[in-house]
Amino acid sequence: MIYEVMKKIVNQDIPQAVVNSDKFQWNPASNDLFDNGKIMSFTREPDTRYAKLLSVFKVMKLVDPYFPDLNTHVLRSFESEREVAEKDVENIFDELLSSPMVKKVADLIKKRLGRNLEPFDIWYTGFKSRVNINEEELDKITKEKYPNAEAFEKDIVSILTKLGFKQDDAGYIADKIQVDPARGSGHAFGSAMRKFKSHLRTRVVAGGMNYKGYNIAVHELGHNVEQTLTLYKMDYYSLSGVPNTSFTEAFAFLFQRRDLELLGMKNEDAKAKDFKILDTFWDAYEIMGVSLMDMKVWNWMYQNPDATPVELKNAVVSIAKEVWNKYYADVFGIKDQEIFAIYSHMIDAALYLPNYALGHLIEFQIEEYLKDKPLGPEMMRMCASGNIIPQQWMKNAVGMEISAKPLLKAVDEALERMN
Repeated sequence: MIYEVMKKIVNQDIPQAVVNSDKFQWNPASNDLFDNGKIMSFTREPDTRYAKLLSVFKVMKLVDPYFPDLNTHVLRSFESEREVAEKDVENIFDELLSSPMVKKVADLIKKRLGRNLEPFDIWYTGFKSRVNINEEELDKITKEKYPNAEAFEKDIVSILTKLGFKQDDAGYIADKIQVDPARGSGHAFGSAMRKFKSHLRTRVVAGGMNYKGYNIAVHELGHNVEQTLTLYKMDYYSLSGVPNTSFTEAFAFLFQRRDLELLGMKNEDAKAKDFKILDTFWDAYEIMGVSLMDMKVWNWMYQNPDATPVELKNAVVSIAKEVWNKYYADVFGIKDQEIFAIYSHMIDAALYLPNYALGHLIEFQIEEYLKDKPLGPEMMRMCASGNIIPQQWMKNAVGMEISAKPLLKAVDEALERMN
């Protein structure tokens, strides 16, 4: 049912009368609107979703003349912000998406589910170590440990020492991070000046921080630690930060994947390492398709700058299906799915999605390097490179450039062991 709702959101087909209203009943599958059991005629919601995206595009267009050598947001996003060419990023994604490993992992998921795959299985979570733990139990643990945002802030030193940071370094970092309750899901806001603290925001529900809020908080803490190290530990302010957002996402993923360990729930399952590899791979497989769609949509908008919201909607749906049919249809056994167009990041974050995809690859390469080393000291060493070009940063950190090959190799080996 959730998937049916998603498709209606993508196509803007939801009856206007049911939005933010409890007056009527709505069947998402048939898209019928009811008033006390009687079917009603309706007007669908307006194409506001795509009008918003067009507005973001038009703002970026206003910036274009001020960058004669990088005169589109697409160029600036890749050549300036990421410092990795769009074509190179596309090739990296294509290598993973086209890999025979995809079908092998999909067959394993199908076997574990005991049914054929559905399109929403791109969000399959069965490889994650926490799936066998009752979430209500996790909520109970985290709410008791963190009754409010201040409790999490006070525990940062302990969290960092568990991750291998020396006590003095953990205290130094924690002193520069402030935890705030979030209205939304969560966010990390780094300081641009050494006199101010970085802010970690996560949702704290009534009764304390539930597991979801805790999981997000650990992710955002990864951002904040990186932001602190790359601001305070740099000799030159112009080198503060990391090469691009993918790198800070990689550190956030590294923290997030250790959330249960930080609660004292280390997974002793001999297959845990292999499941972790497969989970990273499936996450990357999902978000790379979304990222390619986002990239193609932005190129389409530049080719059609006078498009209307409805024309953009039709183009987005068409591009989403194109990407699905190329990389996912044969794996899932179903064509023409527009599922990738559901991501809100695409609407308001202007080509941010490829950062997550690259972040998964960077995270995996760093994780592989760290398999016999503590995270804390190595993170401090890696962050000391600062905001240099991405591929050189990776060479300094792990000895090789950003690539899908290490993950594909690890997946092949993991499947071999599991077989």
